[in-house]
Amino acid sequence: MAKNDHEIVAPPDIELQQLVEKTIDVAKKARRNRASLSGLNFYADKLAKLKTDAVVRFRQLNDPSVGDISAMAEMVEVVFAAETDYRRRVELARNLLHELKTKKWRSTQAPVLPEEEGLFPLSLMAKTRRGYLTTVCRQMNGCFGSGWYDAAAVMMRRLLETSIIEAFEAQHLDGKIKNAQGDFFQLSDLISAALAETTWNLSRNTKKALPTLRDVGHISAHARRYTAQKADILKVSQDCRIAIEEFLHLAGLIT
Repeated sequence: MAKNDHEIVAPPDIELQQLVEKTIDVAKKARRNRASLSGLNFYADKLAKLKTDAVVRFRQLNDPSVGDISAMAEMVEVVFAAETDYRRRVELARNLLHELKTKKWRSTQAPVLPEEEGLFPLSLMAKTRRGYLTTVCRQMNGCFGSGWYDAAAVMMRRLLETSIIEAFEAQHLDGKIKNAQGDFFQLSDLISAALAETTWNLSRNTKKALPTLRDVGHISAHARRYTAQKADILKVSQDCRIAIEEFLHLAGLIT
């Protein structure tokens, strides 16, 4: 049945508020009934539908602050993710509702969600409970989504660097990646140390990806006449996901 031409359609920010509230209600009922929000069941299907609608509404929002819209993207992603635990979902939902209710949003085509167009899913990074990692990841995804490809490559380099350090520290091996002054190595030497470390056995894909990721970030940061293009970043996007996720696993930050 077609909508009446005179039917009042709520603004996207109001509709997104309603979707957030419905999602918390679904999560609460699923928890009460000990049902999973992933897989094939009634509650998982409900959440998947709510997430799809939320993505559409989010794309219709824009705010003058790029930082605000990027932070909003992270919250939307985590609130509607199937794997988010209940307490985390409720906490972020409250923050998201606050942002939606207290800012003046205008309808336009905002950047798509990082999980769809970004280089690393924020919902996965949020599991690390490391704010600095999430912030760098959000900036990397935001730069990529905004078409700032050299900046995205530099932030990718920084995220990889930090992830490798996290893995060495978690294994109490950080002495192997510091110089005589106690400062951590830069990325090239970090990668050499990671490849040589016998405590873990890196996957073949990660071993192959590391030199490529090093070079992409290095060229964007230091080559005076080079400017990265979207194709350059897309070419290494899967390598980025594989390598960073593996080091986060080694660090015990995600399972």
